[in-house]
Amino acid sequence: MATQSIKPLFDYVLIKPLDPETKTASGILLPDSAKEKPQVGEIMAVGPGSVDEKGKAVAMVVTKGQKVLYKKWAGNEVKVGMQEWLLVEQKDVMAIVE
Repeated sequence: MATQSIKPLFDYVLIKPLDPETKTASGILLPDSAKEKPQVGEIMAVGPGSVDEKGKAVAMVVTKGQKVLYKKWAGNEVKVGMQEWLLVEQKDVMAIVE
């Protein structure tokens, strides 16, 4: 499945998680079982936005290409090619990483 075939709807954001750290700050190599689930990723696609309960349009704050910090257990994993990506709601994106 190519990235062009996934277009998020409403306020969903497609995120490619960045690889987790393989070493600790002191230089110790981590085995796969000790690596934490990443919380930083790159936005690959963004939905058009949503509508609140009063019918007012809610615009998207994030854009394609930004690096973001998202909630640890947010979203749904989707397979894109051979990689696992995340489809999360915009409210689950906590910060833009610069």
